[in-house]
Amino acid sequence: MIDYLIIGSGLAGISFAEIALANNKNFLVIDDRSQKSSRIAGGLYNPVILKRFSEVWKAEEQLVILDYFYNQVETKLQTKFNFKLPILRKFFSIEEQNNWFSASDKPFLAPFLSTKLIHKKYNGIESPHDFGEVLHTGYVDTALLLDKYQEYLMMNNLFIEETFDYHRLIFNEDFVQYKDYLARNIIFAEGYGMLANPFFNDLPLDGTKGELFIIKAPELDLDIIVNTSVFILPLGNGFFKVGATYNWKDKTDIPTNEGKTELLERIQEILNCDFEIFSHFAGVRPTVRDRRPLIGTHYKHKRLHLLNGLGTRGVMLGPAMAKDLFDYIENQKPLDPTIDIYRFYKKRK
Repeated sequence: MIDYLIIGSGLAGISFAEIALANNKNFLVIDDRSQKSSRIAGGLYNPVILKRFSEVWKAEEQLVILDYFYNQVETKLQTKFNFKLPILRKFFSIEEQNNWFSASDKPFLAPFLSTKLIHKKYNGIESPHDFGEVLHTGYVDTALLLDKYQEYLMMNNLFIEETFDYHRLIFNEDFVQYKDYLARNIIFAEGYGMLANPFFNDLPLDGTKGELFIIKAPELDLDIIVNTSVFILPLGNGFFKVGATYNWKDKTDIPTNEGKTELLERIQEILNCDFEIFSHFAGVRPTVRDRRPLIGTHYKHKRLHLLNGLGTRGVMLGPAMAKDLFDYIENQKPLDPTIDIYRFYKKRK
């Protein structure tokens, strides 16, 4: 008998696996690696929604959990993938500067928005109106994290690469049987793949496709992340990750000419140096229309649980939401009503 069967090994799945390990719970992860959004993600963590100058939901709490979580995983795997880098917002006008300073006066944004303009000039970017700095930011190399964590799971016989067969579940009072495995609980952390899950696909997951580039720009000199209409993230040796687009209609992970054109136009608004596209990626983020995760327990099958809907902020939300779900299952700590999937179930009564 195992404590948890975890379906999915993206940011949500490995976050729950790590918290289960830290609490001496045994588990098995099953994944067919069909979902790509965690792997190709920009991986940025940023406590401010710069487009609207609003605070990310529970940002301060999530940043504390994030620091502890990724530090622990880095130590365990002896690999660095959490990089603390400033995010600079390029100002295109004096009006944008003024909007920044107005936002920094708000109590909930003051801890995250510096009131000192960044005058530094970066080769490859014209910045006559300077930059504003977002504090407590950085990025996680999600592809490296997932590769190393999945290697760790395989080395310890905790990972099976296969497509989960929902029809093989047999429900008992105290456990669920899947093939030859008996588990006290099943955690579904499948990202957009949830739509194939007959137990949870009636919940309103509304995937959002994102496309990104890796570009090579030898003349571009950045030691920070620039975030305007797109982010530009330095990877070293003249390579940069650039993204992302938002497409609510196309639900495939195939790069498109439309996405390519949009990214090129946005890059050219920021850079005044030559660059070439090295690679072009796409994935579907598991987003929810009310912009809150989908966390909780199935209304009928009390040993089936959901950890999904992390959207564009999986790096920040993953550890915090996994902790909330674990505490809910193991310690009966109530979930925040705004993330609990009961918010949708109760409307059916």
